[in-house]
Amino acid sequence: MAGKDKGKVGEVLKVLPKKNRVIVKGVNMISKHVKPSMANREGGIIKTEGTIHASNVMLYCTKCNKATRVAYKFLEDGTKVRVCKKCNETF
Repeated sequence: MAGKDKGKVGEVLKVLPKKNRVIVKGVNMISKHVKPSMANREGGIIKTEGTIHASNVMLYCTKCNKATRVAYKFLEDGTKVRVCKKCNETF
């Protein structure tokens, strides 16, 4: 929602609830310098995803193709589901 990667869409790879941060695929790419080791023979500079604060991330509705806020609704069988605020599609 904010920063250099505003408007990008990607899959959430990892959630860090204690730090209130998330890692999103293809967003906030950072360069990491790695020494040669047994696992990585060559070493060098590796591009990887950095963390983003959870407040800068929204769910993406595939039906209306927009980032959206979420409402919660209970179905007839008693299960709680997330609903898109713009088009009322369930996630």
